[in-house]
Amino acid sequence: MLIKFPKDSYDTHWTSHVKKKMAFYGLSEQRIKGVIRNPKRKEDGVAPETVAVMQRNDKPKKNEEIWVMYAKRKSNIKDQKSKLSRTIMISAWRYPGISKKRDGVPMPDGVMEELEKFLKA
Repeated sequence: MLIKFPKDSYDTHWTSHVKKKMAFYGLSEQRIKGVIRNPKRKEDGVAPETVAVMQRNDKPKKNEEIWVMYAKRKSNIKDQKSKLSRTIMISAWRYPGISKKRDGVPMPDGVMEELEKFLKA
């Protein structure tokens, strides 16, 4: 199966981490944007100034959630209005079952190390 990766636009930036996760979990750009537009739950992300949103994706024999972590930043594009914000897509994943509502977000192993590397860059 070929994966069509999303391209950056003036209002959205896709990190390489989220592109890898999209390929691994079989998530499309439209699915991720749909989770952000219509989340069932919204929590603070594990990284500072990030948001994690979730949408249920239940099937008859399988319960799961789709999580997306993103950040909003002011756009640094000079020819656009300075009031524009840019969404930085950080990570996306499928969580099997039903997660409990809590302060943090359930994340697969290794994501935190990659996130810290990204934030330092």
